[in-house]
Amino acid sequence: MPLRKDIWRAGLAMAPAAELLAPGALEACEFRWLPDPGPLRFLADPFGLWRDGRLHVFAEIYDYRDRIGAIDVLTYDASLNLLDQRPALKEPWHLSYPFVVEDGGETYMLPEAYKSGSLTLYRAEEFPARWTAVQAIDLDVLAIDATPVFHDGRWWLFYAPAGSKAEKVSALHVAHAPRLTGPWTPHPLNPVRFDASSSRPGGTPFVHDGVLTLPVQDCSRTYGGAIRMLRIEVLTPDHFGASVGETLSAPRAFAPYVEGMHTFAAAGPVTLVDAKRLHMSARTLAMDAAWQVRKSTGRRG
Repeated sequence: MPLRKDIWRAGLAMAPAAELLAPGALEACEFRWLPDPGPLRFLADPFGLWRDGRLHVFAEIYDYRDRIGAIDVLTYDASLNLLDQRPALKEPWHLSYPFVVEDGGETYMLPEAYKSGSLTLYRAEEFPARWTAVQAIDLDVLAIDATPVFHDGRWWLFYAPAGSKAEKVSALHVAHAPRLTGPWTPHPLNPVRFDASSSRPGGTPFVHDGVLTLPVQDCSRTYGGAIRMLRIEVLTPDHFGASVGETLSAPRAFAPYVEGMHTFAAAGPVTLVDAKRLHMSARTLAMDAAWQVRKSTGRRG
């Protein structure tokens, strides 16, 4: 168990994703942090969806005292003033990376939930805070940070495997389907990429200069050390080709959250990102000791 804890904080960059790829653009951009949930808690993995002139931001809410992530939704008005924050999805298992997407008049969420033993697609029954599980997605591996996109007439899914520590940050898998609900066909070349610096998905895919671009995490130095842009030049059911483009690191203006960045999610005129700082104190050491005792006796919380 690491002595130093990753404390993430999510925020809004007031520019479209493509405009932030130029050197220094993120630091120069107007930026607003999401609310700080308090000591030893954080909001991370932000994804946004506009509806009726309001921006709904879905993010993992995590507390080191119980260590089971859930999903909150924060609603902003057109001027990006915070109107509301409430729980959106909670399960007995850990949830994170709440990727939201619209298809066929429905709104879906595909959160990371590998500790449940499955990848499950949820549909909004009452947007933005009531969701129902509608489809388990079967793949070649149990998926982490699954990232869907509709491209060239079919749905594609990028994901990392919930395997070894190295595979979780280094292996990129791909699948395709005629519909978001499947059936999904894993790519025959999986893993199509194995590189800790540019494989694990980290945000919403978008087209830049005519090329499908997938934000991925650079985990070569530390988990979620930076975001890199993976330019996907060949993507067919039988072939895959990609090259690494721009790198985005947490700028100095984010201090003290300058130890990493692992989400870059386009939301129209704004872009959602998160960044981390490392924290250790007598309180965290005592908390870890108490956690180990509860874990050894089968109790949590």
